[in-house]
Amino acid sequence: MTVLRALHTFVAAVVTILDTVVLGSYGALVGFIPPRGDWTLRGSRLWARIILLVAGVRLRVEGANLVPRDRAVVFMSNHESWLDIPVLLATIPVQVRFLAKKSLFSIPFFGWAIASMGFIPVDRKNRREAVKSFEQAAQRIRAGRSVLVFPEETRTTDGTLLPFQRGGFLIALKSGLPIVPVGLDGPRRCLPKFSYLLRPGTITVRFGEPIPTAGLGVTAKDALMATVRAAIAVLRGSRNGEEGVDREGPQTPDGSGNDQ
Repeated sequence: MTVLRALHTFVAAVVTILDTVVLGSYGALVGFIPPRGDWTLRGSRLWARIILLVAGVRLRVEGANLVPRDRAVVFMSNHESWLDIPVLLATIPVQVRFLAKKSLFSIPFFGWAIASMGFIPVDRKNRREAVKSFEQAAQRIRAGRSVLVFPEETRTTDGTLLPFQRGGFLIALKSGLPIVPVGLDGPRRCLPKFSYLLRPGTITVRFGEPIPTAGLGVTAKDALMATVRAAIAVLRGSRNGEEGVDREGPQTPDGSGNDQ
């Protein structure tokens, strides 16, 4: 079984590389055409669906009708696997830009594509640069572009929700636009952190009711974080709102953590 999984993973890796070279080049070429990044939506979805197909991942989507089509929002999702990015690109029904760690932008073809699409790099080791990234994201949202944030900012290893960082919530509060919670159920079973062997399976994506932020000040941040955390915990299918031990812990001064 391990040999078959290794062979499957190798084939999927080769296809993913070719997929990224071809569609990453396309994205890098057309991503700067105004409005910036909008021309790449179909290409990015095709890129994501090819990866999920070769990985043996089936998608189940619930609550997509709850996503507003007439205004920008801040999507917030739990983070379990490298598969989360293609899963969300394939299922979010509107234009969206990701906040992504800066190192991803140096990956040939992939990094060029996400840069041209208007994805926002976050240097989590540099507080000043991280704050600039959050300001840029708030401006992007006010201009009508939805943004996706992983509030845990790193992948969980055991399925528990990790401590939420403040950055994404400050973006939502500064823009005054709603947060759409998203629960991913299944990515860790298909490709957990620190594993390189794929396991075919079904991933469920659940969109929740938008959570308003209009009129809230920065002082409401902690209550907002708790509300969003509870919503994501339920959407991802956790028992009693959490799976395992809830990990609350210290945050970095700028609200960002370091991906591992």
